[in-house]
Amino acid sequence: QLQLVETGGDLVQPGGSLRLSCAAAGFASGGYDIGWFQQAPGKDRGAKIRGISCISPTGNTDYADSVKGRFTMSKDNATNTVYLTMNSLKPEDTGVYVCAAGPSRSSFCLTIEGSYAAWGRGTQVTVSS
Repeated sequence: QLQLVETGGDLVQPGGSLRLSCAAAGFASGGYDIGWFQQAPGKDRGAKIRGISCISPTGNTDYADSVKGRFTMSKDNATNTVYLTMNSLKPEDTGVYVCAAGPSRSSFCLTIEGSYAAWGRGTQVTVSS
């Protein structure tokens, strides 16, 4: 059974940093596209979710324009874990961050919700002074 568990969310001041982890179980995450999505505060997943970043099996990454230069994805295939390092955090980065896995179709990944089949439950990130 595919399982994804996110950790690392916290309350942080604007300008601060966090590192989120997405631990995979039941499959080798290194062979899949892994994406991070932000669910806006107060909305269920179906109502408002935004693609933040993704990483392909070959290590290619893609980022939403709003986080380019601030967020970095990386992965450790040995521990089956994917990371999202978040720097220079802004209040608009607040939300539940969910990781997802999907079949890889090319050397490049997409931050499109429909491309992913397995989802974690998310970890809360709050950016506030």
